[in-house]
Amino acid sequence: MATSERPLSRDSDRLEDELPHSHEHGTPHHPHIHSEESLKRVVNRLSRIEGHIRGIKTMVQESRPCPDVLVQVAAVRGALDRVARIILDEHLTECIGRAAREGNIEIEIEELKAALDRFLL
Repeated sequence: MATSERPLSRDSDRLEDELPHSHEHGTPHHPHIHSEESLKRVVNRLSRIEGHIRGIKTMVQESRPCPDVLVQVAAVRGALDRVARIILDEHLTECIGRAAREGNIEIEIEELKAALDRFLL
């Protein structure tokens, strides 16, 4: 199995392996590098969300009241929105800034617009 095809596991959550990555599959416009601290913050939030979703699944399996389940679903949606804002903020400050310095801002802006179109559906 190739490195890029390895399954996710607790061992693969090590951030050193995840620092550089590209915006598009195999054709980076610039190195997409984030700090270890930033990656850790996002991964930790996503792990908490993952646990929260497992809790919601358990609530459904236990036939808990629908309003209680819906409150938890809303909480997860809010948590995902906060993760998205963190990622967007870092993208604007780091990636767009780097692209501007390197002279390929137009490409980055178009990619950001496309991502926002999908995100804001």
